[in-house]
Amino acid sequence: MFNKHSGYRRKRFFFIPLVILAAVALFGAVVMLLWNAILPPVLGVAVLSYWQAVGLLVLCRILFGGFRGGSPVGKGRAAHWRGKWQNMSEEDRVRFKEAWRERCNKKPE
Repeated sequence: MFNKHSGYRRKRFFFIPLVILAAVALFGAVVMLLWNAILPPVLGVAVLSYWQAVGLLVLCRILFGGFRGGSPVGKGRAAHWRGKWQNMSEEDRVRFKEAWRERCNKKPE
């Protein structure tokens, strides 16, 4: 009825959320300690509570990091362009740079 891996899956199902919660708790404490040790004396900003530090950590992950380490689509695109760049001749690279320089320096009409 049950295979030999069902117990492992059940343990992992409960273990992974606990590890995530522990990591959030630890990183929240680290953010709070670093913020309170560095920024108030240097910049005169307010001291953070633990929950404000956790909220700041979550906000930074949403705005800058995402929750899965980036999009696999974006990584594939970067690898694609890196491969194209490595396979270009020196003349092709010069033309490519010049085309982007023109495109980026173009003023809107």
